[in-house]
Amino acid sequence: MSTHYYFSWFNDFFPEKLVERLQEDIADRKSLVMISAQPSDDEDEQVNFEDITEWTWLTQANLHFVEYHFIDYRIPKEKAQQLIQKASVIFLCGGDPVQQHEFLAEYELADMIKNSNAIIIGASAGALNMAAKWISSNDITPEDETTTIYEGLGFDHFAYESHAGRSYDTFVEGYLFPLSEEMDVYAAEQESAIRVKDGKIDILGPVYVISESKIQKRKG
Repeated sequence: MSTHYYFSWFNDFFPEKLVERLQEDIADRKSLVMISAQPSDDEDEQVNFEDITEWTWLTQANLHFVEYHFIDYRIPKEKAQQLIQKASVIFLCGGDPVQQHEFLAEYELADMIKNSNAIIIGASAGALNMAAKWISSNDITPEDETTTIYEGLGFDHFAYESHAGRSYDTFVEGYLFPLSEEMDVYAAEQESAIRVKDGKIDILGPVYVISESKIQKRKG
C-alpha cells in the first residue's frame, strides 16, 4: 500500500513535523515526477523548477532526487506515461483542479498513478484530485443553485477540500454538508497536511472533519 500526502498550501516551507514524516517515508529518491494543474499555461521550451513553489518546498526540506520531471502539454502522452511508471514520488501540483482532472483523463494517467508504488503527494488542486470526491470551488458562489461534485483518483475513502482563505466560519455555512452525508470530508486550512500510511490517517496542522453535517476541528 502506497503512502499518500494531501497538502493544503504553505506560505514559506513545510512545518518541522511534516519534514520528519517525508524524510522517513521517501527512501527512494531516484525520480520526482510533478504533474501540472495548469498544463496549458507554459510555453517555454524548458521547465524552470526554481519557479515551481512545490519544488521549492521539497528542496527546503532537503529532499533531493536524481531526476526531476514536470508533466504538462509540453511532454508527449507516451513519455508522460513512461515517467509515471518509473517515478519514486508523484506530486500533483496546485492550480486549477478541473484542468488537472481533465489532463489526467486525456493523458490516461489516472489508473497508472493509482497502480503506482510511488509516494503520492498532492497540493491544493492536486490533493483534491487524489481524494475520492471533491467539489469545484468555482461553483461555490451565492448565485449558483447547484455545485459540481468531481470523482477524484480515490486513493482514500474521503472527500477533500483545500482552500487557504477559508476557515471554520466558511465551512459551517454548510456547502460541504450534503457531501458529508455520503462520506467524511476533510477540510484543510492553510499550513496543513494529511498523511495516509497503511490506511492510518495522520493529521498535521488545522483540519476540519465534517461527517454527517457535523464539524470537528482536528490539529496534529
